[in-house]
Amino acid sequence: MEIVEKNVEKRQVAYINYKGSYEEVPVLMGEVVGFMMAKGLQIMGPPFGVYFNSPEEVPVEELIYEIAMPFAGEAEEEGRVKIKTIPEQMVLSTVYKGPYSECGTAIGALAQHAYQNGYEIIGPPMETYISDPNETPEEDLLTEMCFPVMKK
Repeated sequence: MEIVEKNVEKRQVAYINYKGSYEEVPVLMGEVVGFMMAKGLQIMGPPFGVYFNSPEEVPVEELIYEIAMPFAGEAEEEGRVKIKTIPEQMVLSTVYKGPYSECGTAIGALAQHAYQNGYEIIGPPMETYISDPNETPEEDLLTEMCFPVMKK
């Protein structure tokens, strides 16, 4: 598994903050995409999730996460869909191939790499969904896993 340090540029995103099961991710993603299409916004990259806790720490109904998508254009928040600008950030990144349910191994490897190489993790993990699960077999799904970091 190749782990790289890279900068993620500043970006404007439409997102939904959610508390509950990860089974809702496709529904939330659809809601964000529907919002963007209705507003005529230009999608500027694949959807991603930011995960503030994990199933190892809390019951499923207590999971807290955001589902987001970068865009260009102007839009007002509406309903559950909010808008924010994420500043440029340095991340440690790896691309995981396989089912979403097994992405935790890549997150663990990233955290271990950070610890062993003088990085401080300064935010929650982010998963960028490169493949479309409606068009890609589960074992071939590509997901970029990232942690925002700074050098110690």
